[in-house]
Amino acid sequence: MQNRSFRWLPALLVALTMLGLTACNTMEGLGKDIQSAGRALEGKADESDGDESGSGE
Repeated sequence: MQNRSFRWLPALLVALTMLGLTACNTMEGLGKDIQSAGRALEGKADESDGDESGSGE
């Protein structure tokens, strides 16, 4: 009886492992997207600093 109740355990472990690996890849991609957006925003801020310095004259 005990053997039958734990038949699902290996399948559960495989499913949780796959879910964990997928989450790692997703978070890595999200980090790269956020980093790219930050660089683009920083570039726009740098451009804006150059434009405003000459516009007051």
